[in-house]
Amino acid sequence: MLQVKDIPNAEIMQKFAARYPQTDIKSVITFLNLLRVGSDLSHGLNSYLAQFDLLQGRWWVLLLLMREDNLISTPSALAEKAGVSRATMTGLLDGLLREKLISRVHAKQDRRQIQIRLTSLGQAKLDEVMPGYYQRVNQLMQALTESETMHLMALLQKIYQQRHVFENKTVDIKNQ
Repeated sequence: MLQVKDIPNAEIMQKFAARYPQTDIKSVITFLNLLRVGSDLSHGLNSYLAQFDLLQGRWWVLLLLMREDNLISTPSALAEKAGVSRATMTGLLDGLLREKLISRVHAKQDRRQIQIRLTSLGQAKLDEVMPGYYQRVNQLMQALTESETMHLMALLQKIYQQRHVFENKTVDIKNQ
């Protein structure tokens, strides 16, 4: 994953704005700062998880299974919840199976259907990882007051609701 490290200042952005008149310098700098925070946090999380021989994808699969009442889900449901393709999920599951953190079980209703179960080793791995994870999250978020946290959540929700703008293949630049 590419990390956003060198955020351009307003002077540099002015060069881009001269070439691309639809550039709103403040919006771009704010967006790039948001990307930087996200990429830095993602990198930090991967560094933490690597101490436990995990990366975010595999860790997230374990968490998704732990959320289930019976610790079982289907590969397709896991792929959907993780926001990845079924092929990507298969790769994640194969690695977790090799380490015996999950197991495959046949569905009781339809033996052709495969389900994935969090094993006791998988639960033990989460029990090893999660206390330090929560400690780090708590320490990070202590930088904000309760009011700031609520405000940040509201702002992030507003941005999240607009995320589709990058999914749109065609943008009417004339009407921007």
